[in-house]
Amino acid sequence: MSDAGAVGGPVAGAAGAGAAEDNLVRSWGRVRAALRVESGERNFDTWLAPLALLGADGDQVRLAAPTAFLADWVASHFADKLRQHWAAQRPGTRHVAVAVQAGMTATPVAATPAAVRAAIATAAAISPAAMAISLPVESRYSFDNFIVGKSNELAYNAAQAVAEPGPVGFNPLFLHGTTGLGKTHLMHAIGNAFLAEKPDAKVAYMSAEKFMVEFLAALRAKDTIAFKQRLRSVDLLMIDDVQFIAGKESTQEEFFHTMNEIISAGKRLVITADRSPQNLEGIQERILSRMAWGLVADINAADYELRLNILHAKLAGMSQNVVVPAEVIEFLARKITANVRELEGALNRVVAYAALVNQPVTLEFTRETLADLLRAHEKKLTIDEIQRKVAEYYHLKMTDLLSARRAREVARPRQVAMYLAKRLTPRSLPEIGRRFGGRDHTTVMHAVKRIEELRVADREIDADVAHLTRLLDA
Repeated sequence: MSDAGAVGGPVAGAAGAGAAEDNLVRSWGRVRAALRVESGERNFDTWLAPLALLGADGDQVRLAAPTAFLADWVASHFADKLRQHWAAQRPGTRHVAVAVQAGMTATPVAATPAAVRAAIATAAAISPAAMAISLPVESRYSFDNFIVGKSNELAYNAAQAVAEPGPVGFNPLFLHGTTGLGKTHLMHAIGNAFLAEKPDAKVAYMSAEKFMVEFLAALRAKDTIAFKQRLRSVDLLMIDDVQFIAGKESTQEEFFHTMNEIISAGKRLVITADRSPQNLEGIQERILSRMAWGLVADINAADYELRLNILHAKLAGMSQNVVVPAEVIEFLARKITANVRELEGALNRVVAYAALVNQPVTLEFTRETLADLLRAHEKKLTIDEIQRKVAEYYHLKMTDLLSARRAREVARPRQVAMYLAKRLTPRSLPEIGRRFGGRDHTTVMHAVKRIEELRVADREIDADVAHLTRLLDA
C-alpha cells in the first residue's frame, strides 16, 4: 500500500497533497521545537536551525543543509535524535537523510504550507545518491601548501597522479606513515584537485572508523543496499586509517567488496594506514593483497631541512604580526621531531602566547612556553656531556674545568658549564656543585647569576652560550 500521506509519494489529488504537506510542516515545527529544548539554544542555532525540510516518502524524511560540513556534522551528532523525534511525529519513519543544497536557506517553523511546497518542489531534483553524506574534503588542504621533502616525495607525486585526469597506472594508492606526517593532508589535496578537474565528480572521504559505524548502522536498519550503492557510485573513494577495521570481520567483508567494485569499475581508491600492508595485523589476507596490488608509498619522519621549510611556510601564512627569530625556528626544528602536526602546533602555541602576553618571541620565551612539550622530547642530557662540550669549545681539559683553579680562562668556562647544567638538566644546585669538584650550591647560584648578567652586557659571552646551547640541543 502506498504512503499517500508522504510528500513525494502518490496522492489522491491536489487537496490530498496539500493536506499531507501541511501535516508534514506542522510535524517539522514540533520536531524543531523539541530539538531546541533538548539540545539548547546555542547548539540548535549553530547546527539545526539551518536545516530545511525537503519532504518525505515511505519510511524516510528528507532534510537539506547548506554545506557538506554541516550535513555531516548533523548526521554524526544528531541523527538518532532526528530519527526519534520524527518517528514520534510521523510513525513509521526509520530514516532521516540530509542532502547538501548550496545556496539554500532554512525553512522557518512558521513558513506557510505554500512556501514549503515551493521549497520541496525546488529540492525535488536532488538525487537519492546526494542524500549519502561523508566527511567532505577540506579546501584548506592542497598540493600547493604541502611542503615536499625526501621523506614524502614519492607519496606526494603518487597523490598528484591520482588527482590528474586520464588513466592512472596503479589502483589503489596506499599511503602509510605514523600520525601527523601528512597522510590526511594529501588525501584532501587529492580530493580538491580531482574536483577542480571534474567539478561534477562524486568524491567520498571518510575514516575507516566512520565506514564501520555507518555500515553497522545500515545493518541494524536492514538498509545495506543503500549503503553499498552510496559508496560504490563515487568516482573517487578515500578511506583514512584503515588499521581501525582490524578484527572487525563483517566490516572487512563489506570493505573488501567495496574495494573490488571501485577498482573493477575503473574508479579511484586511496587508502591510508599507520603502517604498510605487510605489517597490518587483524586484517584479512585478501584485503592486504588487494591493497598492496596498487602503489604503496610511505611517508617517513621529516628530516631537519624539511622541518625548517615547514615552519617557515607555516609562519608565512600566519595572520599574527609576531616576529619569530631564526634561532627559534631552528630550535623548534631540532627539538620537535616526532611529527609535523606537533611541530606546527608548537609554533602556533608560541606565536599565540607571545601575542596574548605582548612579549617578543625569544629562545628563552620559547623554552618556557613549551616546557611541558620539550620535556616529553628532551633527550636525557647529562652534566658530563655539558662539561665535555664546554671543555672542548674553550680548548680546556676536563680536569681543568673541575679543578680548584680560579684563573679567568678556566673560571669563566666553568661558570658557563654550571649555567648550562642548571638550564638544560633537571639536576639540583647541590648536585651540580658536587659534579664540579665538590663545590657548594651557592657557588653554582653565583655562576648562574653571573652568566645571566654577562649575557646582557657581553656579546661574546652571549654568543658562546647560544652556540653551546645549539650544540647540546642537537
